Amino acid sequence: MLAVYDDALPAVYGYLLRRCSDRRVAEDLTSETFLAAMDTVRRDDDARPTTPWLIGVARHKLADHWRMMQRTPEPVEQLPESIDDDWEVHLDRMVAHYTLARLSPTHRAVLTLRYVDDLPVGDCAAVLDRTVGATEALLTRAKRAFRAAYPDTDPRPGQPHHSQGGGHA
Repeated sequence: MLAVYDDALPAVYGYLLRRCSDRRVAEDLTSETFLAAMDTVRRDDDARPTTPWLIGVARHKLADHWRMMQRTPEPVEQLPESIDDDWEVHLDRMVAHYTLARLSPTHRAVLTLRYVDDLPVGDCAAVLDRTVGATEALLTRAKRAFRAAYPDTDPRPGQPHHSQGGGHA
């Protein structure tokens, strides 16, 4: 376990931080991931942890965190009023993170697993402990909620203004 720890730690932490955007939560989940891995290695002499395996454990820890958040929601921060970065891609990413943070943890989880992690719906269903049909329905509702929550932004020159912010998920 110690042999893979140094190489895997930045990958696991980076994976979690990109998906939850909260350093404290990412640190806690990283610790939980390695503790769970240690428990598995102690119980199973044949277990050989690798970075991809640890990221899989981290994915499950993140899904557990989102399920817990569904039961105990936290207040959401406001979108920053001034943005020093003029890059449209960076702005779009910030707005998408803001919009995801406004969604329920279940909607956030399914959208992140499907579109950030690029998992097939069947794999999303397994991580979320749902049937494929229930996950497809959840994904449809989550995309609809994302579109509805996506804030109206100033239209870019030469582009029509979408009052519903359509088509961003």
